[in-house]
Amino acid sequence: MLDLEFYRERLTRFSFRPPDTLSGAKSLIVVASPQPQARAFFAYHGQPRPVMVPPTYSDETDIAVEHILSSVLNPERFHFIQASLPLKLLAARSGLGEYGRNNICYVPGMGSFHSLAAFYTDLPCPEDSWGEPQMMKRCHECRACIHGCPTGAIAVDRFLIRAERCITFHNERLGEFPAWIDPSWHNCLVGCLRCQRACPEDTPFLDWVEGSSTFSEEETTLILDSTSSDRLPIATTKKLEQLGILGYSDMLGRNLNALLGEAAAH
Repeated sequence: MLDLEFYRERLTRFSFRPPDTLSGAKSLIVVASPQPQARAFFAYHGQPRPVMVPPTYSDETDIAVEHILSSVLNPERFHFIQASLPLKLLAARSGLGEYGRNNICYVPGMGSFHSLAAFYTDLPCPEDSWGEPQMMKRCHECRACIHGCPTGAIAVDRFLIRAERCITFHNERLGEFPAWIDPSWHNCLVGCLRCQRACPEDTPFLDWVEGSSTFSEEETTLILDSTSSDRLPIATTKKLEQLGILGYSDMLGRNLNALLGEAAAH
């Protein structure tokens, strides 16, 4: 059963009107930037344990995107400001990307290894490309992500995934993991990469990993003990921020325990 309060909380992050500082907004700019996976190493019982973070969590490319937009729009006296909107849906409706059967957004030439951003702007838009979200054509005959998902979250007979069965849904929210989740299913510090790794569209990007953060035994212990972010050393919070997961610090102890416990079992 879905946690409706969790979803209501997520919706509060969105703002569906342009801010007063850009009340004359006339259009939206939606941008996809190539984004690799990240790898972190946690010292655990004297051994460095590698842990993956999916490409969608880092917002590092947003600064570069803003610089590009400034260089193009500012000389023409146009303005822009970042929008807090459902980015996958915007990308799919604008024609920038399409949904996979796994409900992840795919962009040509990037697969699902990208970061999305949206901006309100007072730049007029002469052509409206807004349309209904589409699923990639190859998904109609492909079942790779269905077979790659161990929880049964992805179905043949419906467009939306069963969110209550998705590992990402559970490791982004507080509380204990449901008893039906097998420990071996955990594969990322936050989120999940199983359906992306199984998808043929992502084959060219599976080995694309850039940047790594190394956490000492002491830092690993603090995170495993679910130490709040305001009590973590500044150096530790900077590493988590670099990975794009500082905002999930309340869940990281539980998630890391699951990953390291499963690694130790093998």
